[in-house]
Parts: sequence; C-alpha cells; structure tokens
Amino acid sequence: MLDVSRSGYYKWCREKQNETSYQKRRKALLARITYLFLDSKRRYGSPKITTILRREGGRISERLVGKLMQENGLYSCVSKKFRVCTTDSNHNNPIAPNVLNQEFTATAPNQKWVADITYVPCREGRLYLASVLDLYTRKIVGWRLDDRMTTDLVSDALDMAYNTQKPKNGLLHHSDRGSQYTSEAYRKKLETYSMKVSMSRKGNCYDNACIESFHSVLKKEFIYCTKFRTKEQAHQEVFEYIELFYNRKRIHGSLGYLSPERFEEQYYKRLAVRK
Repeated sequence: MLDVSRSGYYKWCREKQNETSYQKRRKALLARITYLFLDSKRRYGSPKITTILRREGGRISERLVGKLMQENGLYSCVSKKFRVCTTDSNHNNPIAPNVLNQEFTATAPNQKWVADITYVPCREGRLYLASVLDLYTRKIVGWRLDDRMTTDLVSDALDMAYNTQKPKNGLLHHSDRGSQYTSEAYRKKLETYSMKVSMSRKGNCYDNACIESFHSVLKKEFIYCTKFRTKEQAHQEVFEYIELFYNRKRIHGSLGYLSPERFEEQYYKRLAVRK
C-alpha cells in the first residue's frame, strides 16, 4: 500500500527508535525557528529569532540559528533598492532651522516627532505614504496613504498622530524642506498644536535618519516584497503592517528587542510606580 520495501520499512523503524536526544532537540529547535520565521511573514533573520529564543529560556548561539535557517532555506526578505524622489524643495516657502540637529534620542514619548513621505507602487497607480514617528518609542504615531503627494496628505498624518497621542505643548516636530511641510497650511497646523518646528538642512538625509530608516525597513520587509493589484489592497495591507505588525509586534534592537507598543507600555508602568 505504501509502495516501500519491507527492509526499508524496518530500517526506518530502527532509525526512529535510535534517534538520539540531541537529534530530537535539534528537530524541536528547527520547528520553533521555522514557526517564528513564518510568524514574522519571513521578515526576521537569525539575530531577532535568536533573541526571541533566548527570551523563551533557550541557550543558543546566533551562529547555530543562522546555520539551521540557511540549511533549510529560511531567508529573510531582501529586495532591490528603488528610489522615487518625494521631496520638492524647489519653492520659496519659509524654512525653519535644524533644531533637532541629529539628536535622535528622547527621554519620554511625545517629545520629538519626525515626519517624511515615501512612495508605494501599485498597479492601479502611484500611492504615497506620509508617516510620523516618535523618536522615543520608534512608534508610527500617525500615517496616511493617498494617491496624491499634497499638503492634505501630511496634514492628515499629523492629525492622526495628535489625536491619538495628545502630546503636551512644546513637542519638537522635524521634517525635511519639502513643499508640503513648509506650506502655510501645515505651518499653521503646527502652530495650532503648539509644536516647535525643525527642518533638515538642504540635501542632507542624515538629518532625518530615523524616519528614513523606517521607510527603508518598510520597503525591504514589505512594500517591495508585495505586489499591490489595487489601491484598496494596498491600504489594507499597509494598515496591517504598520498597526498590527510594526507597532505592536516587530521587535527593535534599539528598544531592547521590544516592540514600540511594549516599550511605550513599560515607560508608563515605570512612571506609575514612581508616582
């Protein structure tokens, strides 16, 4: 019935009975690595998977995890770079000084926000994503996806961030010199929200490195590994990546391998204990 020989069957039985505890542990380890890899939608490499295994109580080296992943074809998402310019600095709008000055650290949530726009390819037409990132938690506190790169796009992302986080007066908002961020409407909105304004130097991407880094991760892990057939699909899957995976689940080395939401929760717990 199984189309195997009698001798082959008994050989398989003997090998199964003689399987060592080492082989059993190795199989169990590979099964767990495979689960974590697929659970992250093939986005985690050996460093992050090793961190999770150690957090679960395992004593394991990153080298072994990498070896097992390589032997079993578990490669994290990699995509080629593709760049579309989303910064229009050819305007006569007022420019704010670079107050942030590459000081990308903060001591609490909602002290410093950075903002930028990136391109999202779609078969139905181009889409643009405006994002607002908190420098303390690395959380995307506001975002908006639309087919036009307008002032309304960045304003809607800022509104979402403000309404969700309710920051105190004096928050530092940093962006590039794009026409959307320097427009009169956007500057008035920042003034209404009592935010201080900071802008990168001309042509210096390092002045806004953190939000550039987020958009790079977004493209490598998600956008360029996904084919968006419709704009509706793009909106749904971008929502799932940012809100369900990136903010709530994806672990960050700069946050002690916690997710942004978890890192933020721990801050407020420590604050409550001190009070």
